[in-house]
Amino acid sequence: MRIYVCVKHVPDTAINIKIINDKEYDQQVKCVPNPYDEYGVEEAVSLVEKAGQGEVVALCVGSESAVNTLKSVMAMGVHRSILIKTDNPLMGSERVARALAGTILAEGLPDLIFMGKQSVDSEGMQTPYRLGALLNLPVVVNVTGLSLETSTARIVREIGGGAREILGVKRPCILGATKGLNEPRYPKLPDILKAKKKEIKRLEMPTLGVGETESCRLTKLEPVQERSHARILEGTVEEMVDSLVKILREEEKVM
Repeated sequence: MRIYVCVKHVPDTAINIKIINDKEYDQQVKCVPNPYDEYGVEEAVSLVEKAGQGEVVALCVGSESAVNTLKSVMAMGVHRSILIKTDNPLMGSERVARALAGTILAEGLPDLIFMGKQSVDSEGMQTPYRLGALLNLPVVVNVTGLSLETSTARIVREIGGGAREILGVKRPCILGATKGLNEPRYPKLPDILKAKKKEIKRLEMPTLGVGETESCRLTKLEPVQERSHARILEGTVEEMVDSLVKILREEEKVM
C-alpha cells in the first residue's frame, strides 16, 4: 500500500502577519504543517500501521524552510518526503496542483491521496479538485470517517448543518480530511530524532513541466480591518429603530 499526503507549509494561525509591499508578507514567522493536513497524515499512517506494510509519502510545494514541516510529519510516521521547491508562498492552486500531479505521476500512482479540506492561509479550497482533474481521480472533501474495502473506500463526509452522508468511492481517490476524522498524534522524542534521518527528496518546478504562467494573479494583500465594538441600543422600539437607521446611514454608510 502506498499513500501520498499533500502537506502545506503555512504560518501559525496564532501569530500576527506583517504585509510588505502590498503583495508579500514577512516570511520570518513561525510556520507549521497545515492543521487540516495533519488529519490526513494521521489517517494515512494509521492505515499503513494497521495493514502492517506499505509506505506513506509526504508531498509539499514550498521553499527550503518547508523542510521543517516535512520533518514534523515524518516524526508522526511518514516514511519519506518530497519537497517541490518554490520561493512563492502564495502560488495559485492551479500551479500547485500541476506540481503535485507531475510528482505523483513520476513516482507512481498510489492507493490513496490525502490532503486537508483546505489550507488555513489562502483557504482557496481548489487544490483537491484541480489535482483530481489532472489525475482523473474521484475527489471527496470534508471526510470525517473512512474504511477501506477491496477496491473501494467507504467514506463519511460532512455536508453542512450537522448532516453527513456515506459514499462508496473507487480507489485510488483523493480525500480532503477535516476535524473529526481522527486525533493527530504528538510525536515522541525518539520519533523526532528518527525523522531527522529520513529522506527528503527535492525537486525543481521546471523539471515537472510546470511553467510560470498562472490563471490567477495576486494584485494586493490587505490586513483584515478591526471590527468596531458592539453597542447596545436603548429606549422604546421606535427609538431603537431610529437610532439603528441613523447608525447605518451616517456611520456605517450602508444606506
